[in-house]
Amino acid sequence: MAFYEENPGGITRADMVLAIPTFNEVEGIGRTTMQAAKGLAEHFGNLQSVIVNCDNHSTDGTREAFFSTPSEMPKIYISTSPEQQGKGNNLRNLFEKVRELEARIVVVLEADTRNVAPSWIRKLGEPILKGSGYVCPLYVRHKYEATLTSSLVYPLMRCLYGRRVRQPNVGDFGFKGDLVEAFLKSSVWTDSVQHFGVDVWMTTIALNARLPICQSLIGAPKVHRMKDPYAHLPVLFPQVISTIFELMMVYSDFWRQVKWSKPTLLFGTDTHEVETPVPAEVNVALLHDYFLQGFDKYHGMWQDVYDQTVCPKLEEIRGLGLQHFSFPTQTWAKILFDMAKAYAQAEESKRAILLDSLLPLYLGKVLSFVKKTERMSIQQAEEYVENECTTFEETKPYLLKVWE
Repeated sequence: MAFYEENPGGITRADMVLAIPTFNEVEGIGRTTMQAAKGLAEHFGNLQSVIVNCDNHSTDGTREAFFSTPSEMPKIYISTSPEQQGKGNNLRNLFEKVRELEARIVVVLEADTRNVAPSWIRKLGEPILKGSGYVCPLYVRHKYEATLTSSLVYPLMRCLYGRRVRQPNVGDFGFKGDLVEAFLKSSVWTDSVQHFGVDVWMTTIALNARLPICQSLIGAPKVHRMKDPYAHLPVLFPQVISTIFELMMVYSDFWRQVKWSKPTLLFGTDTHEVETPVPAEVNVALLHDYFLQGFDKYHGMWQDVYDQTVCPKLEEIRGLGLQHFSFPTQTWAKILFDMAKAYAQAEESKRAILLDSLLPLYLGKVLSFVKKTERMSIQQAEEYVENECTTFEETKPYLLKVWE
């Protein structure tokens, strides 16, 4: 249970919970709370709703800003202990609170999104009312935004579980209240899940719960405060990938039976205006340097982990130079499949270095994606990603072979 709770309205039951996970988000929590309250009043006025701030014991005034935001919607504040951090721990407190409130619909919004609008609450919550079990938003993105999702998370999860969920780790979602039982009973609750891995963890559990999955078209980009896209990568990357690999072990009986992917229901196609995302800049020379540095540090490990055809191919890629750089998708898929198997077999103390050795190869794959799509429109680049996913699915028999 939460370490600390404030429930000034004495709320004991709710039809709908709108949750905002935070850690020192005093600048954003007020705006997000206000938009959430408007969305609940405009689109779910017939339901008994509550806004829950699930916090990491913020010390910057987040709690005070949350309660001082004008709203007719009741509010509950819950927090982890001072020494316990991570979005996953916030959400675990939320799951327990949802169960206690017996809520039927849950929507989660990140606090630092600067352009959240009341319509977003409808687009994440209404599909649940109409029978969906889990809703992932579909934000408008520049082709070089969220390359971890485009180049790794989406094609790998689509290949494994057979559903085309384009943004499975985007941070916001809607879900049926009953699903919290599956979240709370999951056997995978690692340090990674308690932090950056929690979003992909939730989506994977939902996919394996056999619930109807829906994507909701938001029609706008998701605008955060300015961040260096690679600043958190050394932490973000291993946490997300280890979570995917851990769940592969749990759900292997399911994904080994999946041969091809199926489209996912799309909600919000009545959105008339679609905004243009802000261009994302990529330093291709830096990506190339990171890829080359990987050879000096990890080449011996790569030879131990990967199929005998992979390392000669990597040497060939290195020899292309920056101008002609290209990383074949089939090679990339085999690398991920081999690494998933190596991770499953490795002692826990050895897994971190395995994931570290994968990072420069991922950056090489991103570089290849940028080189291939630099003259493409956003739509053309999306079609390129879809073709890469098809290659993953065609290569899946190799995964089945090495997994056995």
